[in-house]
Amino acid sequence: MMDIVVRNAALRGLKGTTDIAIKDGVIASVQPKLSQKGRQEIDAAGSLVLPGLFNLHFHADKCLLGEVMRPNVSGTLPEAIEITKDFKRKYDPAEVAARAIRSLEAGVKNGTSFFRLFSDVGTIGGLRAARGLLLAREKFGRYCDIQVVAFPQEGIARDPGAAELLDEAIKEGCDIVGGLPWYEYTDVDARDHIDICFEIAKRYDRDIHMLVDDTDDANSRSLEYLALKTMREQWHGRVTASHCGAMAGYNDVYAAKIVDMVATAGITISCNAHINLVCSARLDREPRRRGIVRVKELLTRGVNVVTSQDDVNDPYYPFGKPDPLECASMIAHVAQLTLPHELEQVMDMVTVNSARAARVKSYGIATGNKADLVVVGAPSVHEALRTQPLRRHVIKNGREVARAVVTQELVG
Repeated sequence: MMDIVVRNAALRGLKGTTDIAIKDGVIASVQPKLSQKGRQEIDAAGSLVLPGLFNLHFHADKCLLGEVMRPNVSGTLPEAIEITKDFKRKYDPAEVAARAIRSLEAGVKNGTSFFRLFSDVGTIGGLRAARGLLLAREKFGRYCDIQVVAFPQEGIARDPGAAELLDEAIKEGCDIVGGLPWYEYTDVDARDHIDICFEIAKRYDRDIHMLVDDTDDANSRSLEYLALKTMREQWHGRVTASHCGAMAGYNDVYAAKIVDMVATAGITISCNAHINLVCSARLDREPRRRGIVRVKELLTRGVNVVTSQDDVNDPYYPFGKPDPLECASMIAHVAQLTLPHELEQVMDMVTVNSARAARVKSYGIATGNKADLVVVGAPSVHEALRTQPLRRHVIKNGREVARAVVTQELVG
């Protein structure tokens, strides 16, 4: 007797429907027709079934601050950072955890099985945000996998004492070393920022996730040094760089060099297009830049590209469900990824590409892998991205953790 059998599932790359048997938290069998019965039987009825979705960049310590904050009048990153400072001075770990769990719950209902949560670490808020997200992981971890990033939002050179707090945050349980090199005052300080983050990462054998060149200034070029440092330290496959929007303004020759360096270094790029659309190019006159990294060029070169929620109703972004399919749909729009094979690439960004970036093992719908599944509620990748339907069933570690029970119909 299986724990769960999902029947009549549409799987990517396969024709017809497939049955998926789950036992003891893993996928026991994947066959066109299974004779085994399950204690729980789920009829996907031809719906697309995906492995668990990812949100690999999420500032959960700031989520839902939009409910209580003053408006970001300029809509810019600098003003968002200033607004957040007021809250960080008063952060309480229990309150941070409570807000984070509200968004985590919404994400799980939307099929997210893995979150990478960013916690601001610095002299303004100390370790309170990190402790809040670690508490959220402790309380909510049965529903999803959670990594916590120690993130120096105010910089390192600009915030003396931040480096020591980053080190302490890792000791207290944070999983990933974060960085924000472009925010430093000078290029020298930006390189020192990257060096310090690598020192901490190597000391504790941790991966790195930095927010890089998230600015309209095409002279912001910390991604170049990050790629070089990654190669020199042989940290291939262990570094993610988010945003990198300045690349949109690079001349084509320099951009091609950077894309090649990123590919050689094995850096993952997270393009959270919806955030850049809202925050970038605010001072541009027409025509306005989209403000995103060169997604198609990165994909052509074989770079691992992902997309993530980033923010939910906070000083940076007043929207967000959070839903990986909404994020994927947004990058499809903004990066103009609309051909059938490009839509498959987009879906990879919130599934297999994110799993590769997080170095998650046993991922995907195959015998012996972890039983993290989403019955999407749409028959294909195209329809899933187009309609972003309610997720009918969400399974984590072989246990159903969420389901949609609401129906819509015309009446009268």
